[in-house]
Amino acid sequence: MKKNIDVAVSTDPIGDYQNIIEYAKSMQGIADLLHCDIMNENFVGKNTFDFNLVRSINARTLIMLDVHLMQKEPSEDISKYIEAGANIVTVHYEAFDNKEDLVAAMNFIKANHALAGLSLKPSTPFKEVRSFAFNADLILIMGVEPGASGQEMIESMIDKVKEVDEFRRENNLNFKIEFDGGVNLQTAKKLVENGVDILVSGSFVYNSKNRADAVSKLKNIE
Repeated sequence: MKKNIDVAVSTDPIGDYQNIIEYAKSMQGIADLLHCDIMNENFVGKNTFDFNLVRSINARTLIMLDVHLMQKEPSEDISKYIEAGANIVTVHYEAFDNKEDLVAAMNFIKANHALAGLSLKPSTPFKEVRSFAFNADLILIMGVEPGASGQEMIESMIDKVKEVDEFRRENNLNFKIEFDGGVNLQTAKKLVENGVDILVSGSFVYNSKNRADAVSKLKNIE
């Protein structure tokens, strides 16, 4: 049976706030999710937008909002993103010095009726994260170093996808595996074959002449 693949189109290639909102509108009914890349300079060397734009997107569109917080110690801001309309809130394992705060953040997200995602950078081994995966609705594997759109996928991340998928099956867990970074038709095929459920696409979809067709091709990877 063909696997159901979701596509989350990323805000990362877009600099202008109004263009992000228009892009979100145009992706309604085409992409499954809008992947909102929230960055500040205390975690990656780039600033993007905050919960105010997420609220604006939510007020003007019906697309599901997949909020990826690339910021250090994000606990204080999580409630603002949930109130703004986030359906998924993903935090980074590396963003918490005290891992008890990480557990508390994930529990808070779930208690407030959003899905809790846990992300890890390419340099972070999955073995460090495994104990926290039991509490996650989603594991987001970064295929590139976070902070810049258009990078090529680090090929060894395929092995990390395999490892996470094997862990999921061995422990009878139901979290989704999401992958962000360097996704195109060639890399997507390998990712899906090895367990990815949600493909995050930034430049590949955004720069396509026919964006709807690009999303369709990703969703129908075999």
